[in-house]
Amino acid sequence: MGQREMWRLMSRFNAFKRTNTILHHLRMSKHTDAAEEVLLEKKGCAGVITLNRPKFLNALTLNMIRQIYPQLKKWEQDPETFLIIIKGAGGKAFCAGGDIRVISEAEKAKQKIAPVFFREEYVLNNAVGSCQKPYVALIHGITMGGGVGLSVHGQFRVATEKCLFAMPETAIGLFPDVGGGYFLPRLQGKLGYFLALTGFRLKGRDVYRAGIATHFVDSEKLAMLEEDLLALKSPSKENIASVLENYHTESKIDRDKSFILEKHMDKINSCFSANTVEEIIENLQQDGSSFALEQLKVINKMSPTSLKITLRQLMEGSSKTLQEVLTMEYRLSQACMRGHDFHEGVRAVLIDKDQSPKWKPADLKEVTEEDLNNHFKSLGSSDLKF
Repeated sequence: MGQREMWRLMSRFNAFKRTNTILHHLRMSKHTDAAEEVLLEKKGCAGVITLNRPKFLNALTLNMIRQIYPQLKKWEQDPETFLIIIKGAGGKAFCAGGDIRVISEAEKAKQKIAPVFFREEYVLNNAVGSCQKPYVALIHGITMGGGVGLSVHGQFRVATEKCLFAMPETAIGLFPDVGGGYFLPRLQGKLGYFLALTGFRLKGRDVYRAGIATHFVDSEKLAMLEEDLLALKSPSKENIASVLENYHTESKIDRDKSFILEKHMDKINSCFSANTVEEIIENLQQDGSSFALEQLKVINKMSPTSLKITLRQLMEGSSKTLQEVLTMEYRLSQACMRGHDFHEGVRAVLIDKDQSPKWKPADLKEVTEEDLNNHFKSLGSSDLKF
């Protein structure tokens, strides 16, 4: 073989090697990106979960759920793990919710991600609620929808002044899921019903005052709080509670401010004490105050179907266990996927961003009892199992 042929063969071989190397790196980076959507680390006495999609406000994906759940179960059984901490990367959000745009687009493309996503998300919500180890959620930044499901059912929820809480699902043709039917009706008075139907946002210390967070800590002390928790030696639940209580007591931001809804609680309790959405609307109209009329304006923009589902969900959920509520919510989620409003809400709010959804039906009186009953119907063998 001449020298020229030798060089040609070698250069072809090198090009082949380079292509293979690039492909390998692409495969690796794809895998790594997916793997690094969530960080799972053992630090000191704790298992630490970091939601790691800061560019997407740590929105929850199926891949993240599938990594968190088995690790949570392992740590629960591990005698060397004394507590579990969950937090969000990037400082802007704990978790802004489930990645619902992806779910809606997949459904429209006839890819059945939704049954799997909601099933596994709700099973994870239940695992948080039944976790045998102290579970500390650091809810710093935006905490909505799926982010609430990862935190509110745990034993300890620590809000900072940057925490922004909401369950805004009625604006996108859904309902406050992830166990919203369990924790919302258990808040003071009719506060949970108000938050569920209007999507009202609570900020900072108000998240604690509403009973959603168990503690409040100034954000500049959050890293120190985490270090102190990790440094505990074989802590009991009481040791952990004591550290959280100390930081809570020392927090100064908005300490003397009253709860933002305090002056409206009587109105909320009277207007939202009704068995139908139509009655709530009537109560708000009759009240006539600027606060009541503002809420009326908000409610009138929401999906009529979502409003009716949500009210019934909370009324039924008020006497159910968390597992029973999640089973009910799984049925509701699948009915919403089959309907019009969820996909239209996602289009209007997240895709086209015109904020002008065209609901079907567009009027509360067109949402019949039969429609509602169909949403709550058992799925038989497809029902949620724990």
